[in-house]
Amino acid sequence: MPAPPPGPGAAPPFAAPPSEGRGIRLWLGIGVAALAVVLFCGGGGAALVGLLVSGSEALNEQARTVVGEYLDAVDDEEFGKAYSLLCDSTQQQESPAEFQRRVRSEPEIASFQVGDVSLTTELSVPVDVTYASGGQDSLRALLDQDSAGGLKVCDIG
Repeated sequence: MPAPPPGPGAAPPFAAPPSEGRGIRLWLGIGVAALAVVLFCGGGGAALVGLLVSGSEALNEQARTVVGEYLDAVDDEEFGKAYSLLCDSTQQQESPAEFQRRVRSEPEIASFQVGDVSLTTELSVPVDVTYASGGQDSLRALLDQDSAGGLKVCDIG
């Protein structure tokens, strides 16, 4: 015969879960999860912005360097070096001798200041020049990427 059921005052086999504070713990957990999502997404957004800014700065630095090297080589009459800094399409349009004749006939540049890259339909940078004769001008250097990923000068005018 089965045992009689426990009477009053008998201890249950397990304790009942607490019912107080369940709503507070639930909302606290949801808040922590939402904060974690915001931090991770915000961190990813900040990383993306940082990547874009550093990439833009690297492109500006590379453009300033190649245009500066080109103009310095022309100024120092190192025409072979200047010619090697030209993009392939420009080198196909004129030989090194033609390039040297053309550059020698242009006004001598005393100083220059290269600006920031403009990313429109073509890659270009502004160049403010002061000529040895005393005049000033604002030119635009058109750039192109070579097969190795570096920049080359296509035209300054």
